Amino acid sequence: MNEIKLTQFSHGGGCGCKIAPGVLSELLASMPAGIVPADLLVGTDTSDDAAVYRLNDRQAIVATTDFFTPIVDNPRDFGRIAATNALSDVYAMGATPIFALAVVGMPLDKLPREVIGAILQGGAEVCREAGIPIAGGHSIDVLEPIYGLVGLGVVDPAKVRTNAGARDGDVLVLTKPLGIGILSAALKKGLLSAQGYAAMIQWTTTLNRVGARLADIEGVHAVTDVTGFGLAGHLLEMCRGSKLGAQLRFATLPVIAEAAVLVREGIATGASARNWASYGQDLALMAAAEQWQRTLLTDPQTSGGLLIACAESALEAVQAAISAAQGEQGAVIGRMVAGAPQLQVE
Repeated sequence: MNEIKLTQFSHGGGCGCKIAPGVLSELLASMPAGIVPADLLVGTDTSDDAAVYRLNDRQAIVATTDFFTPIVDNPRDFGRIAATNALSDVYAMGATPIFALAVVGMPLDKLPREVIGAILQGGAEVCREAGIPIAGGHSIDVLEPIYGLVGLGVVDPAKVRTNAGARDGDVLVLTKPLGIGILSAALKKGLLSAQGYAAMIQWTTTLNRVGARLADIEGVHAVTDVTGFGLAGHLLEMCRGSKLGAQLRFATLPVIAEAAVLVREGIATGASARNWASYGQDLALMAAAEQWQRTLLTDPQTSGGLLIACAESALEAVQAAISAAQGEQGAVIGRMVAGAPQLQVE
């Protein structure tokens, strides 16, 4: 089983294989207008992390799905990363997961049964850690390995946190360091050290369970998770949804140590360039910005952290919640500002 390299079967790994944001916008624009019931609290309008449907005055159901091709070669690690990433969308809405459904596509003529079993085992382990069952799912025989989950959660409708509620002056906090796409590119090229791989697995399998705690903190106005569109792309979605601009302080961005070295050597995924092509016109970079800095801002994160917009008065409580959930505080990286939905990087 250890001789199988899962990444050799995929044209792009993890959230880096998402359709580029510019292309996705064009595709969604062609969809006919659908039914929008009053109880659909969050739909497709703001490019949010999950759909939210109100059941009654105290309960709303949160539903999402996320799946992708292998980002690592180890099958158990692939399953763990994919499951952690899928549940992140539930947490990002302020919800608590209740159960999941597995989404499984495997090339049965290429992968041994024990490899597929290890992928499913990894996903089940993460769901056990989250305290939920995998209650069903669907599987098909396909050309590339695909694994992920449908995640379902519950939340008080009054406590839903979307990417569209940020306010002028809100502080921006990021709960995980950047660099996952860079590390995945290095892995494919055989350039990633054992320490770099360990850091990659550590962060991609850390559940964003703090999202459910954030829903109880007054002053937390908007939350999203940072995945395939990179930090800049998902922050711009928050800007558009909230009708505000944002300022980032580049020097404060948290970066995984080995990724910080590799990005300066030109290591990047193709998705980073696609991201820049989709939304680079809405970024104002600091003077004399270098290519590696642009790459870091657009680097696709797989199972990335939560990006939180909160009042400065709520920052202490937010940091305490993050520390309790994952052992260390988040990074304060900028703030929301009045103006056009653009991103200024200082």
